[in-house]
Order: sequence, then C-alpha cells, then structure tokens
Amino acid sequence: MAKKPTGKNTSGRGERDLKVKVKTARGRKLSSTLWLQRQLNDPYVKRARIEGYRGRAAYKILELDDKYRFLVPGARVVDLGCAPGGWCQVAVGRVNALGEKPGKAQGFVLGVDLQAVDPIPGAEIHQLDFMADGADDKVKAWLGGKADVVMSDMAAASSGHKQTDHLRIVALCEAAAYLAFDVLEDGGTFVAKVLAGGAEAGLQTLLKQRFDKVAHVKPPASRSDSSEKFVVATGFRG
Repeated sequence: MAKKPTGKNTSGRGERDLKVKVKTARGRKLSSTLWLQRQLNDPYVKRARIEGYRGRAAYKILELDDKYRFLVPGARVVDLGCAPGGWCQVAVGRVNALGEKPGKAQGFVLGVDLQAVDPIPGAEIHQLDFMADGADDKVKAWLGGKADVVMSDMAAASSGHKQTDHLRIVALCEAAAYLAFDVLEDGGTFVAKVLAGGAEAGLQTLLKQRFDKVAHVKPPASRSDSSEKFVVATGFRG
C-alpha cells in the first residue's frame, strides 16, 4: 500500500547511498540504460517512492510553493495536464483539500488531463482537452466559481529538435495562460513549465500585462541537464 504524501519538502540530508550501476542488456539501447541508471540514482525518485508521490515532479511544485507561497489553505487550484498526479497530491496537502488541518480553510483541487488519471484522494479529476471549445466553462462549473491558482507541468512530445520543442512548449504555455485569464480570481497565480531562456517575448509581455510580478525559476528538483524552467506569475489583474 502506497504511503500518503506528507506535503513537506524534506531535504534527505545525511543520507549516503551507493551509486547503482546498470549493465547494458541485450536489446536495450545505451540511452535507455543511461536513463535507467539516472532514475535509480536520482534522490528525488527515491524520495518520491518513500513519501508516496507519483513522481519526482512533485518536488518541483513543492519547491516553487516554498518560495512563492501560492498553495495556501483554502485555495482553489486547477492542475492542467495533471497526469500522473504528483502536483495534485502536493496541492491537496497544502490547500487542505481533505480538511485535515483543524482551524484552516479547506481548499479544492481540480485536475484535468487528456488521458485518464488514477483517482487522487482529495482531488477531483476529469478527462478533458483544456484547449477544446467550452473547456473554460467546464472548468469553472467544476470549480463552482473561479480559481486562485492555475498550474501546468505540461510538455509537448519531444521532436528531438530544440527550437521546434521550444516553440511547442511556449505555445502550450500560452494556451494554458489564456485559460488562466478566464478562470483566475483577482490576485491569483499562474505557474507553468517553459524551456531555458524563459517565455518568448510575446508571452512574457502578455503575462506582465495581466500579473503584478512574473518570474522565471529553475527549482532544485529540475535536473541540471534539463532545459526546463518555470514561469511563476503572481497578482493576477483580471
């Protein structure tokens, strides 16, 4: 039985593990062997298993929230492209979606994804293409109002061409931003994955027109060899 996520960003300091080496197997590409070796030696992967999260990505949103404090008790959160569910798990604990923190406001977490996602205690999950016509209205109906946070860890399928991938992920981020403009409450927060170099000039300008502050951050949980960064836009001006 999987452990319930703690909602805490534990450091794991003081632990020393021997590095696992993976031998190349017949039929397995070298790139696959290197990926497997990296996974087996990744401290965030190990912590996710121990702490009950569905993936190491959970620590990215934990670290971003530790810095910007947008997942507060009582907040209503929309997680776009929520599979496999790690960001939803973090949000459930931090906004008190299960009502387990006495004296704290109870929040609400809504996850949407193109594919089916296994149920997450404390979160409401729907299968939805958020770019489809009428998606914004469905999201607001499920929320029963507007959101305090819209977040997205989505990434377009890699083409192997850096510039193409950059354009695709910026387009995805831009689409998520437009949904956020429609469903966010005044003062709300938008968090989304982009690639190194931050958002394109057009998207950055757009966000700065609608939010008080826009920052580009690479949390510690983001691998050093990854080109991903996150845009964190706070203080939505509806």
